Amino acid sequence: MRNVFSPLLPTTQGRRFNRRTVLTLLAATPVILSSAARAQSRPIRVGILSGEDEDIWHIVQENARTAGLAIEAIPFSEGTPINAALAAGDLDANAFQHGPYLQAQNTALGAHIVPVGNTYFAPVGFYSKKWTSLSALPQGATIGVPADPTNEGRALKLLQSLGLLKIATVPDGMPTALDIAENPKSLTIKELDDPVLARSLPDLDAGVVITEWAYKAGIDLNKERLARESMENNPYINFIAVNENNAHAPWIQPLVKAFQQPNVREKLLEAYHGAIIPSWS
Repeated sequence: MRNVFSPLLPTTQGRRFNRRTVLTLLAATPVILSSAARAQSRPIRVGILSGEDEDIWHIVQENARTAGLAIEAIPFSEGTPINAALAAGDLDANAFQHGPYLQAQNTALGAHIVPVGNTYFAPVGFYSKKWTSLSALPQGATIGVPADPTNEGRALKLLQSLGLLKIATVPDGMPTALDIAENPKSLTIKELDDPVLARSLPDLDAGVVITEWAYKAGIDLNKERLARESMENNPYINFIAVNENNAHAPWIQPLVKAFQQPNVREKLLEAYHGAIIPSWS
């Protein structure tokens, strides 16, 4: 997540609607307006990642529309600017991140963004195009991990759970390669940006890759996966997030409810071929 671009420039042809346009659209749609929708003079602007999530949010938008809530899903090519746009008020909500990442972003931005409803769990996987088992990894193997602090720590914790190394306890819970305490296989840890890491897997012995990027890079999530993390007691569940002062706004519950529906669950499983796990009950 290193590319920098203006959060005001979505990557696809989204458009912002003025009050007159919204009222015209709603007047043409035979729905019963909720109090939340009546209180809104424009669509709720939600920042998402481009790609499969756009297909997911088409369904969320339809679900919300039947309740009288208009949503504008604004896609970004990567995640770093999405929280900045939300903190600045250019978005009303976003849906792409987990708790440790948000914690780091709130600190970096001086923001007060909070989660309001779970979406899905994207377990990180340990993938290899050269080796078919953990035991086959050679001494001195080169292992790729995400370069951003939150996901690097997540990757190292997975490698520790697999018995490949041990990491020291760090105050913020986000270790880096500098915090490796024991490395019995003399692994070389290579830090790479998420999209680069996913595309570089053929040049590595193995890599811990975020599910979305593994999917986009054409990694075979079943045949090339050596291991993946469990959702149980996992802090890396994704959610819808908003600025703290909007946490109890009247449109929050309809927005979350529009996502947490059976048709969205079905689309998540279809779009990501079972690699993404819906995380609401």
